[in-house]
Amino acid sequence: MSAEPATTAQTTEPATAGDRHEPSFGWNLYSEQMNGRFAMIGFVSVLILEVLTGQGLLTWMGLR
Repeated sequence: MSAEPATTAQTTEPATAGDRHEPSFGWNLYSEQMNGRFAMIGFVSVLILEVLTGQGLLTWMGLR
């Protein structure tokens, strides 16, 4: 009988619903980060629109 060297098993953690790099449905950290990023893009877009045209968002929407 020969003794075989012990092998090291690689352990990986399973992806969880709260993993911030894994898209999934429902209320989780990933969806909250994406919502925040899209909100920032929208806000900056409206600011750029107002600066370039001299008119506000409500004017563009025909509400004012």
